[in-house]
Order: sequence, then structure tokens, then C-alpha cells
Amino acid sequence: MSWEAGSQSETVQPTETSNIETGTKVILSVVKTLPGSPGVYRMMDSDGNPLYVGKAKNLKKRVVSYTRVDQLPYRIKRMVSETRSMEIVQTNTEAEALLLESNLIKRLAPRYNVLLRDDKSFPYILITADHEAPQITKHRGAQKREGRYYGPFADARSVNQTITALEKAFLLRSCSDGVYTNRTRPCLMYQIKRCSAPCVGRVSLSNYASHVREAESYLSGSSSDFQKKMAEKMETAAEEQDYEQAAVYRDRIRALTAIQSKQEINIAELDDADVFALFEKAGQSCIQVFFFRAGRNYGNRSYFPKHDKTIEPETVLTSFIAQFYANKPVPKLVMVSHKLPEAPVLAEALGTKAGKRVQVAHPSRGAKRKLVENATVNAREALARRMAESASQRRLLEGLSDMLFLETTPERVEVYDNSHTQGSEAYGGMIVAGPEGFMKKAYRKFKIRGDKSQKVDVKTDGSPGTKPAEFQAGDDYAMMREVLTRRLSRSLREDPDRQTDQWPDLLVLDGGQGQLTVGLEVLEDLGLTDIPIVAIAKGQDRNAGRERIFLPDRPSFLVDPKDPVLYFIQRLRDEAHRYAIETHRKGRTNARLKSALDGVPGIGAKRKKALLFRFGSADAVARAGIEDLAAVDGISRVVAQSIYDHFNTE
Repeated sequence: MSWEAGSQSETVQPTETSNIETGTKVILSVVKTLPGSPGVYRMMDSDGNPLYVGKAKNLKKRVVSYTRVDQLPYRIKRMVSETRSMEIVQTNTEAEALLLESNLIKRLAPRYNVLLRDDKSFPYILITADHEAPQITKHRGAQKREGRYYGPFADARSVNQTITALEKAFLLRSCSDGVYTNRTRPCLMYQIKRCSAPCVGRVSLSNYASHVREAESYLSGSSSDFQKKMAEKMETAAEEQDYEQAAVYRDRIRALTAIQSKQEINIAELDDADVFALFEKAGQSCIQVFFFRAGRNYGNRSYFPKHDKTIEPETVLTSFIAQFYANKPVPKLVMVSHKLPEAPVLAEALGTKAGKRVQVAHPSRGAKRKLVENATVNAREALARRMAESASQRRLLEGLSDMLFLETTPERVEVYDNSHTQGSEAYGGMIVAGPEGFMKKAYRKFKIRGDKSQKVDVKTDGSPGTKPAEFQAGDDYAMMREVLTRRLSRSLREDPDRQTDQWPDLLVLDGGQGQLTVGLEVLEDLGLTDIPIVAIAKGQDRNAGRERIFLPDRPSFLVDPKDPVLYFIQRLRDEAHRYAIETHRKGRTNARLKSALDGVPGIGAKRKKALLFRFGSADAVARAGIEDLAAVDGISRVVAQSIYDHFNTE
């Protein structure tokens, strides 16, 4: 059930009352119809954009508190003053409200909420169960494939190291099912003793299955028992003077020991648990997350949630944990560094999601307390490093502002570069940097279209542009013109009043006076002449340290090779260069992978795969007769005729 207060807010005249009075009246109009039950409320501005998502055990009591303006902190007053409508969703329990709140925050990203910025999935180890010889592999994303998943691990490197050690210890295959099916002799992995080669019968399937069970038992926590058995077998083989077999057991023990040495902090009685520790300083927070599975440390990761400085650490941590598990499996135990007032509700919500009992604990003594303290120390050090980097980045941006004679310190710097191979597969790349470093989520790639009829889309006054984007293969100036035009004209369409933070404070072009001239022409055509722009060119020998700076209406100049700002400029340019080249290489690879079958009507991925599997190549398909084509699974007589006509009709 939901309510909207948009109609009530339309009767209020902002010219007659202050903004906060307007917002208060909107909230009061909603309160009249609110129930005293759990639910979630959303506050929205005049454009319908979400400002805040909150949950409540009693909606009426919680929402009415926003009308007591004198008791509100400044941040909440500002939010109330911007509120022009509300939406309410009633739930059965407070735990359901918490789950809905976290999902809405992740989806809508309201600016007055605590926001989890980094939401990448974690890698797992998968031992498959849908093949006669199970495969061990790294897995991300939805766990749809049949098998047993172990994790999460903090990063891919930890997974790769663990899989390598498990291959040595248990001789499990990591090759794909397709490679397994087509093997006629053992591969290199068998030669270096990281696979038992079940693909060619060097080990029986029953013996291989026992290896799989041993690996699963080890990953489930029975490591000490397995290593003890291996040690006994090694001693027995040595006593029988079977030194080759003893060496095999020795190598397997070493591989398992290598895994344990990488995991540092291990607590056997801990079982499955995650540790969340928050450290706050100067209004900034770092949350350190440690993962423990079967008593082993699977690594840790630092998070820096976005939130208002006035929000209490307990509130930040509760909101963070709820969002964190929105798309991740929940362990039995969640340990936290702060005593959370809403811990019972959080535990109920996580238990509802996981389908099992979940405990949210704040340990006060013992080994668990030491784990939380260790995580807190890591959070403190990570925040200190980030704040130091941020301060250094801020100083570099201020130095860049002084060097380029800017009126203010740029908060968003966009750097552009192009990459192509003699004009083919041309791409433009845009990277973005700010006070917190490179903003990789804001990076953009542009496939160069080279359309001579392309016009500048729009000016700030709404009139169409007139300059065509003339293009020839390898024309760097035309490519730069197209990239800048597409990027800036899109922002003009989406945000003509320039109210959002998507607008650049400085444009940096990789090149010299020619690129700068093109950039100035684009800005002139779009009516954006107030955006600062600069071009940076390497020296005659393209050696770093001899960069020349080109500015509008000023003579070009060199920068002192020892100036820290020059190193900052080089980092920006090199990152743009890397991104453009990487994008071009991916595009070139994709172009090479295109098959002649892609243009055949009625041929999708499944039929294409069947044809290539039967004939081996697109050329062989082109030479095939109708009868041969119709013999392929999924290819009817009509489709076979279509394929034949495609390749044999002038």
C-alpha cells in the first residue's frame, strides 16, 4: 500500500512561506493518513528525485518527528526544506521494512542516506557437480551451476592462489568441460603435477572422485585431519622405500601449508562469520570487512561509505550491513565493532533473507573480541591512508589550478585521448579524476562513428549547431571533435540547467595546439565557453618530463620537470592513454572474432555454434551443400536454403 502527497504540495505557494515550512506542510499532509505500523517512507524533491529512504516500526510516530523543526539537526532541516512529496510502503514487520529500505537505498541512491559505494560481487571457489570428473574453478555472480561453492574470498588473487594450491594438493582439473572432452593426451597441468588427467584415464573416475571428496572435506574445515593422514601416508611410503610416492604426499602437504600461511588469522572454533569494524574520523568512515569460513580467514576489504558527517557510527554501520547483504549470502554470525541498538531487528532481517538463524554480536572478550579489535585497527589504518591520499590529491588539484590560471580548484577533471590502428577500430576514451582520485565509474568510451553528416546536437539557447564532424580514417582532430561533441551535447540534453555534478570543471586533451583548437570550437558551438580547457603534448622525442602546456589565449609553456604537479598531469594523461588503448584493443579483438555467419538471416548464437561444430569454420559452411546444411541439428530445410543462398547468390 502506498500514498503520495504530490497533490497536496501543489496547493502550497513557495513564495508565501519558506522552503522548510513548505516541506513541513507536505509531511503533515501525509501524516494524517499514516498507520501506526511498520513500513518504509520515501521523501522526494520537486522533480520526483528521492532525497531519503527510511524505515520505521511505527510510521506515524517516525514521520511526524520531521515536523518538529526546532529539534532537527541541520542536515535533516535541509532535507525537509527540499521535500515536496512522500511515498509510503507498509510492511508486516520491522525486519521486512529494514530489508525493503536497504534494497531501495541501493537502487535509488538517495543523497541523504548512507550509501555503499563499492558493491562488486565477491569471488568463490566452485567444485562442480554436473560432470563425471568435477572441475575446480573461480566463480562470480549468481550461483546457478550445480556444485559446491566455497567463499566468499576478498579478492580474485586470494582465490587464484588457493586454487593453485588445491590443484597441487588434490590434483583436480581446472580446464573447461569442452577442453576435457577433446583431450587425447595429458596437458601441461599433468606434467607439472597439478592435475591427475582424468580426461585421458591416467586416474580412474572412482579415484578422482575420492580426490574431490578430500578437497571438499578440506574446504569444509577438516584440514588438520587430512594433513595428518597425508603425513602418515608419507611416512609409510618412505618406510617402504617408495620415495617417489612419498614425495607426492610431501608436495601435497606443502601445498596445503601454503594455503594456511596465506590466511594468517585462523580460529578453528569460529566456523562461518563476517566481521564488520567501523572507524570514524573528521566525519569520514572506513568499514573493514573480514570473512571467515570454516575457521579460516578468507581475506578482508575496506569500504568508505558516503554519509553525512552528523550521522552516528551505529546508524552508519547498521545501514551499511543491511545494504551489504542485499545480494550476498549471509553467514551464521555477524560480529560488529559497535553495540547496535537495532541489532535484534537487523538479525531478524538477515535471518529472513538467509532462511536460517543469524546472530549479530558485539563481542566483549576472548578470541572473537581480538578479531574485532584487529579489524578496527585495519579500518583505522585504511582511513588514515585514504585521508592522506585525499589531502595529497587536493593539494595537487590546487597546484593544477594555479598552473593553469583557473578561478577555482577543479572537482571533476575529464581527460580525453583517442586510439586506433591506421584509422580502423577507432575509439575515444574519457577518464575522470577528482579529490578522491580516479573516478572509474565515470569513465566513458566512444566508438568513433565518423559520420560526416553528424551535426552538433544543441546549443544552450536551443538552436541547432551548424558545424559538421568531418572525418577521415586516422584524423585525430575529427575524432576528438566527435568525442567532445557527443559527450557535452548529451549532458546538455540531460541537464540543460547544469544542476548536477556530471559537468566537468576542466577538460584536458592529449595533444597540442590542434587538439586545443578543436576543443575550443566544440565549446563555442555548444555555447559552453565557460568550461576551462587545456591540451598537453609530449616533447619532440615524446619523452616524459618535457610536456608542453597549451592554453587558450596564452603562449604555450613547459613545466619544471621536478614540479609535483607535472607528475600529476602525467598520471592523468597516462591513465587516459591506457584506457583508450585498452578500449581499442578490445574493440579490435571483437572485430576479429566476428564470423561470416553473423550476417546470415535467421542464424543466432545457437545455430551458429551448431554449424561451426559440424563444419569447423565459416568458410566450410559457405562451401557446404543444402543437404549437408540441413543435416545439422536445429537447421531446417528452409534455413539451409537461406544459408546456401546467402553464400552462393551474387
